Formats: sequence, structure tokens, C-alpha cells
Amino acid sequence: MGRTAVEKVTLEERVSVYIRTTMQSGQATRWMLLAAAALAVWSQPGVVVAQDSPHGTFEGDCTECHTLEGWKPLRDPLEFKHDSTGFPLLGSHRAVPCTSCHKILDFPLVATACADCHADPHVGELGFGCESCHVPAGWDNRREMFEVHGATLFPLVGVHATVDCAGCHRETAPFEYTLTPVECVACHAADYANTTRPDHARVGFPTECDLCHTPIGWNFSVFDGGAGFEHDSFFPLAGSHRGLDCSACHADGFFGTPTDCYACHRADYDSTSDPNHAAAGFPTDCEACHSTRGWESAVIDHDSVFRLTGAHRGLDCESCHADGFTGTPTDCYACHRSDYQSTTDPNHVAAGFSTDCESCHGTGSWEGASANHDEFFRLTGAHRTLDCEACHSSGFVGTPTDCYACHRSDYEGTRDPNHQAAGFPTRCESCHDTSSWQGADFDHDQFFRLTGAHRTLDCQACHADGFAGTPTDCYSCHRSDYQGTRDPNHVAAGFPTDCELCHTTSDWDGADFTEHDSLYFPIFSGRHRSEWDACSDCHVSASNFSVFECINCHEHQCSDMNDKHKDVGGYSCVSTACYSCHPTGDED
Repeated sequence: MGRTAVEKVTLEERVSVYIRTTMQSGQATRWMLLAAAALAVWSQPGVVVAQDSPHGTFEGDCTECHTLEGWKPLRDPLEFKHDSTGFPLLGSHRAVPCTSCHKILDFPLVATACADCHADPHVGELGFGCESCHVPAGWDNRREMFEVHGATLFPLVGVHATVDCAGCHRETAPFEYTLTPVECVACHAADYANTTRPDHARVGFPTECDLCHTPIGWNFSVFDGGAGFEHDSFFPLAGSHRGLDCSACHADGFFGTPTDCYACHRADYDSTSDPNHAAAGFPTDCEACHSTRGWESAVIDHDSVFRLTGAHRGLDCESCHADGFTGTPTDCYACHRSDYQSTTDPNHVAAGFSTDCESCHGTGSWEGASANHDEFFRLTGAHRTLDCEACHSSGFVGTPTDCYACHRSDYEGTRDPNHQAAGFPTRCESCHDTSSWQGADFDHDQFFRLTGAHRTLDCQACHADGFAGTPTDCYSCHRSDYQGTRDPNHVAAGFPTDCELCHTTSDWDGADFTEHDSLYFPIFSGRHRSEWDACSDCHVSASNFSVFECINCHEHQCSDMNDKHKDVGGYSCVSTACYSCHPTGDED
């Protein structure tokens, strides 16, 4: 207050103001004189007029608020734009008289903070920024407050969004906001204590309401689809369990409640009579047969103990479990012993049949038994159509599997050829197959390979004296051929008895004595190749091929040869002597 404000105005503006003022006040003469005097002073160039302003350093046009009639009253409406000050008048501020905020006329000294004008009902609990929660339109701006509340530790959702602030916050001075607890029980302790279905306090429910309830409402619990407490983390509520009242399982409280079926359903187990669970020794693992949908239509996983197939599937439980369910045997004979002993076609007991019923029978029916005979003896050919008694007339235990044991009479009665007389082996399968006795196909190559003319011979040709000990060398069968041959005379010539050296099995004629080179003398190679036409060229005695002549072709004069070989010991001018020194005919 009392500060000097210097304003620069023109002479005309000052004079005009004063003239209009004096005329309105009836003092025109006096003020006109003063104006004239002032005009003389102000007319000097560059003069700055200073005047005292109640508004301090505030700069503005007085006429935006004041009129020429006087400082008061102010213009209505004001032409002054308050936005230019940096503090726009919004909401409720627009209707407030200027003096409500401007207690002093020195405008620059007026504070702009909310707390400068508005007493803090929160006593500093929420800070001094009223605008963080409130707006100029009014203190009760619920929508904005709702959004602000979402940034706190307790977002307003569900029913909480409709509750008046005073429902949770004390709104009598001093107000309380930041110290308001966020735990449900702080506001809902009475609800917890007064709830009787179930009685939360008596059964020891935890006071964390949000474990079971949601902000949507008390009646909309997690069990109705809300979010929060998960019962499945302790015990999944499925089937009939979902519709039960909590007290059905938690009558004694919620802590330590067992999760096994028998703990709740012992009475059901003990009272069941069809079948009688207790008497039959049923396991107390109810879920092994029952589901949570209901006690009826129990389904046991019987396959885990004994697979029910065929006729077993339609049997009543008592058929196998008349003495209880514990220790029931799983082998067929244990239940079907009477069937085994009473069967006469064939008589299982007399025949010594195995008591492993499943080796012949299926679970569909006793009829149509089909033994896996291949485990003992493979049934092929004519064996497949035989009646069991054909081989098992003396029983099924110890039945031999070799052919001769069953077919001895066939072996001994055969005459073409006579197996017994010929000494045929008793291994029938070496010639016969299971299809038929006829068309026996003996693998002769096992003993002697039949090639050439041998393939068409009758068995008796070689086996006239039987089949046992028949020799396999040619000479044994062809001795008469060897001895009767005259061109050349094999005996006289001393031919070897290894017929196959010259002959093949196709024919005696066309003998190829290619072994002459390696056995006696090279006539198909060396110097003598192509030097002869017939065996008689060298073998001059047709009756004796051991006699040969060299001199007939090599007509050397003995006198010349004698002179040439005079230094050779044992020399004589004869063919045998020539051969002894020249066995290959290539030596000089």
C-alpha cells in the first residue's frame, strides 16, 4: 500500500478526464482553471506523470473495471479478462465477489493456491494440492474422485463404487483418508460376526473376506464364478460337490478337513448292501469305482486287476467275487475247475490237458476251442483236418512229434519201393511232406547229385540192394562198362577207374580225355599239340594203352642217338627211355 505507480498518459487524456469530472460535480470553473494550469505543465514534451495506485504494480486499463462516474461501483459486467492474470475464473470461482479473494487492493500480492482461500479439512493429510482431487465446479466431484481412487491401494470396483465416501472415510473434521485401512474386515467386521450360514466366527473362517467373496456382493462368492479363493487348490469341487452347502463338509470347521472320500462317505460305504462293500472287503478308495456325479453307475477300472472280455463282461460281480473281492484269483482254472473236470469230449482230465484254459479257449465261449498247436507241433497239410484223437488217442501229455512215431505202419507197409527192405531212413520228412504220402520228393542231392542220365533212372537201378550204404563212386555201378569197353580197352590200357576223368553223366560216348596232359603226357599242349590224329599214332597196341612208341614218329638213327647220348648214363635207344628223359616232349 502507498506505493507510487508511474503512468504515461497524454495531455488530452488527462484534461478530458478532469473536465468531465468537474462538470459533473458542479465545480467546473474551479477545475477548469486547474486543468488549464495543468495543461501548461503537461504540455512539456517527455513529461511522465506519477500517481498513487491502490493496486500496486498491477498494470491494466482502469476503465476495464471502473467507470468515469466513480471508482465505485465497478462495471457490471467487468470488461477485465481475468484469464490474462494466469488464474482463469472457472466453475464456482466465476460467481464469487472479487473481494472474496482480493482482501487487499494490491493485486499482485494476492495468492493463487487453493489453500490460501480454502481451509484444509484434511489437516494436511492429503497434501495441499486441492486440485488433485477437486475441481472449480464444486467440492463434490464424485466422478473425478472415483478416477483418482483407482490410483490408490484400494480401487473402487463393484459395490464399492456406489458407496458414499463417508461410508469408509470419516468426514467430520478432522477428515481421515490416507489412514483408512484397506482390509475388508476393518469395515465388515460386523458382517463377519453376524453371518450364521455358515457361522464364520464359530468355524474359524479367516477374516480375509476376499478369499471367498468379491466386491460385486456378499452373495456373489468365488463359488458362483467370482475371482478370489480357489477351492480347487485344496479340493476340486466337481459334480455333486458343487451344489453342497459348505457346512455339509465343514460342519466341524474349515481347518484340517480331510480330502479323501471315505472320510465323508464312510456311512455310505458301510450301509451299501448291493454289493456289501464291507463284507466283500471293497477298498475304501471310493473314486476307484465312483465319480462325483453320483453313487449310482459305479464303474471300476477292472482292467487294472483283471481284464473283462467276452462273456466275462456280462457276469454279475458275485459270480467271481462270492467270497469277497480281496485275493480273488485271476487264473481261469481257479473259477473253471468244474468245467475242466466235467468235459468229456475230449476228456481233459484223462487226456492230461493243460489247466491253462486260455491256451485253447477264448473268453467268448467254451465252444470253438482253438489250441495254438504251433507251440507244440505245427499243423500243416493233412494234419490240419485230423481229429485230435488221431494223434492223441493215448492222451495229450507226452505225444511224440516225429513222423515215424505216428506213421510207422505206413513206412513198414510201403512196397514201391520197400522202405524197410531198402533201409530207407525213418525221417519221413526227408522225402515226404504233410500234404500227402504220394509224390514224395527226396532231396537226392544230400547224398548224390543226380545229373544227366542219372535223373531218369529208376531208383532200383542203383538201389537194387537197398538204400543204405549205396556207394557214390562211378566205378561201383559202372564196373561192367569199364571192363567191357574195347575201343580202347580200358583194362588192358590200365585206364584209371575214375570214370568222371573222361566221361560225363550225360553219355558214355564222347569221352573227353583232357586229363591226358596232366596224368601222362601232354598231347593237347606243347610240341605234340595237333601232331597226332588218333590214339593209335602213339599207342601201337590196341589191347594195351600202356605200350607207346616215340620212334615211330621220331625216326632217329640209333647210331646217331647213341653217339649223342654217349655221356648219358643208363641210355638206351627205346621209347620208354625217351619218355623217362623227356616226360613232356619239350626237352631237347
